[in-house]
Amino acid sequence: MNNVRTIQETVVRFAPGKDHDSLMHKPGYAGKPFSRVDANLKVKGEALFSADFKVENPAFAALVYSTITKGRITTIDTSEAASSSGVLAVITHENAPKIPTPPVFDPTGESKGTAASDSPVLQDNRIYRDSQPIAIVIAATLDQAEYAGTLVKVDYETEIATVSFAACKPEAVTPSDVLGEEPEVKIGNAGTAFSEAEATTDNIYRTPRYNHNAIEPHATIAVWNEDDSLLVYDPPQNLYGVKHTLAILFGLAPEKVRVVSPFVGGGFGGKGTLWDNTMLCVIAAKTVKRPIKLVISRAGVFRLAGGRTLSEQRVALGAKKDGRLTALIHSGITAMSKHNNFPEQFTFPARHLYSPKNIFAGQKVVKLDTIANTFMRAPGESIGAFALELAMDELAYSLKMDPIELRRINEPKTDPAKNTAFSSRHLIEAYTLGAEKFNWQKRHAEPRGQRDGKWLVGQGVATAYYPVLRLPATAGIRINADGTAFVKAAAHEMGMGTATVQIQHAAEKLGLPLDKVSFQYGDSDLPESPIAGGSNQTVSIVASVTAAAEKIHKELLALAGRNADSPLSNLTYEQIEARNNGLFSKTDAPEGETYMSILKHAGKDHIKVNASSEMPTELKQYSMHSYGAQFCEVRVNEETGETRVSRWLGSFDCGIILNPKTAISQFRGGIIMGIGMALTEETLFDERKGRIMNPSLAEYHIPVNLDVPYIDIIYNNIPDAHTPIGAHGIGEIGITGVAAAIANAVFNATGKRVRDLPITLDKLL
Repeated sequence: MNNVRTIQETVVRFAPGKDHDSLMHKPGYAGKPFSRVDANLKVKGEALFSADFKVENPAFAALVYSTITKGRITTIDTSEAASSSGVLAVITHENAPKIPTPPVFDPTGESKGTAASDSPVLQDNRIYRDSQPIAIVIAATLDQAEYAGTLVKVDYETEIATVSFAACKPEAVTPSDVLGEEPEVKIGNAGTAFSEAEATTDNIYRTPRYNHNAIEPHATIAVWNEDDSLLVYDPPQNLYGVKHTLAILFGLAPEKVRVVSPFVGGGFGGKGTLWDNTMLCVIAAKTVKRPIKLVISRAGVFRLAGGRTLSEQRVALGAKKDGRLTALIHSGITAMSKHNNFPEQFTFPARHLYSPKNIFAGQKVVKLDTIANTFMRAPGESIGAFALELAMDELAYSLKMDPIELRRINEPKTDPAKNTAFSSRHLIEAYTLGAEKFNWQKRHAEPRGQRDGKWLVGQGVATAYYPVLRLPATAGIRINADGTAFVKAAAHEMGMGTATVQIQHAAEKLGLPLDKVSFQYGDSDLPESPIAGGSNQTVSIVASVTAAAEKIHKELLALAGRNADSPLSNLTYEQIEARNNGLFSKTDAPEGETYMSILKHAGKDHIKVNASSEMPTELKQYSMHSYGAQFCEVRVNEETGETRVSRWLGSFDCGIILNPKTAISQFRGGIIMGIGMALTEETLFDERKGRIMNPSLAEYHIPVNLDVPYIDIIYNNIPDAHTPIGAHGIGEIGITGVAAAIANAVFNATGKRVRDLPITLDKLL
């Protein structure tokens, strides 16, 4: 049996329809609001997510989790479970195949590791955290596997666990780095400048733990083929990272591992690293020599996949009476596990947003016996912006100054931390446009100045911020003799419109109608794409498609040059451009040849190339960021403390917008997550036992339709001359500044400052 042969390639293309017909055959596809090419597949239920793939003769797996936080297993009795109906095997540390310690995610990219944690996976009797998987039960059906899991009997010897953030704060240490950046930035003497400032604000801001609840829980199908190659269906945000890590763990050459992931039902960072479930599924398939399907329950996701760390942050601002900042101090503590390396970068906004001459930005961490914390949409920047932008509002109020004016006064000319030029920065323009459309000038500056019956009404604003990132990538292009083209990249489609935008860009670069270009993705056998995180994927792949288009055009020109009768035979690459289904002279409109003609005369049925974008150098030459202004209105019930967000406007500065329809959806999605961050979401954690107490959507409250107002989005659409086609990534920035804008609006409505998220009823009564 070789299940590799059963894979259906994921290829998407535009189809004619009323949404597209008016735009389809016009030149210049980038910037047009096309609907997503995968929309029909999804609404028809034809899009295959990891658990949907069909393999021959699958068995099903269920996990058994530890019930202590730290210690060791003294005995584990699997006899009753193993004899239960339908059970094929019960795997524990006593009989699991030996694999090395997982190589933990490396933010520098120097290693191939992508595991969330380097704690052993079913390799010894040690318990490193609560709910650690300690056994995997394999049976003919899922029900049989889950029932048999309840029959596994375990005795433990417990040890004292380090799980209390509060107790460990005095022992917090400075990490060696924060995502490759220095953990502390010192410019001038912020402490002295703060003590001498004419106006100050100095407060502690706290954010809780947050957990991922993507619509698609983590799920894996693992297949060992007859040639000892490994096929894995999994929903990672990093196909090649998972491929290489599995190769290391199971002693395989990378080309013997294939990871397939055409559709990811929500990632947001929770699928950016490799978790235990994927490794355990591969172990199970290897043990029983049969394809294994392991689908994690909603509660299981809380046990297996980490979320955002909690934080305690101090922001102290010193200013002159005219609002000019003289000191900015942003420091604090986050939590990590003892087995990962992600000190969430909450001080990054403070390093780049404003222009005081004296800055101290520093982070410390405590290490706990808990599951590894991980990326969650705009990790670091989202919680850091909450503290910083709340502090800016507090300073503005104490100075009796409009908070937008305070930001305008402190707009830097160059990056305050790097002392380099900005590649593109139009934040004040975003504020100006947003304020005008939101009618900010009608806001009452004094709290409790607006009322609608029992509802106190207030408005708030905050800055959105996220860095611009780009990574090397590879893309393939194939042009066929019928004039169609295939673009290939091992990209990830999590609903953000990656495939749609890449087709738009490729069609424009190739001079082809949109419906003649197809995009193949979601497979580690395709050319390498970077992680879909840090808002880098779209622009990174755009750069590689540009490189591939240039390469294939040069090869087509060389082919045409072999034919003395070709209109292209005497033209150089610099003299041609792609349009009208082929290559034509830039100066003489009819002088050129279609791809069909070139390939026909060359006797070829296709031509294909792979090309890679270079390591970006612009990130070292310039300070590169995206910005925005978040405007919101809230209503707070004076009697109950109930808070409702009644109006929202996001005004963004993110370079050129490649597809307004998909981009606005991304902005709105981030803002909705920010509403949850501010008002409803909180992972309740038992600091006695190290256990999450609300591992379900019934008790972990994400925003629902009635929590979300209409969200208006505007954007500058000013290109960045230093990025591919002038664009920035936009997946993360939408959530940044949201919680601060809401907290600032709540203060404007009620006069109460809430510096401890979430803003719940009890904090307003």
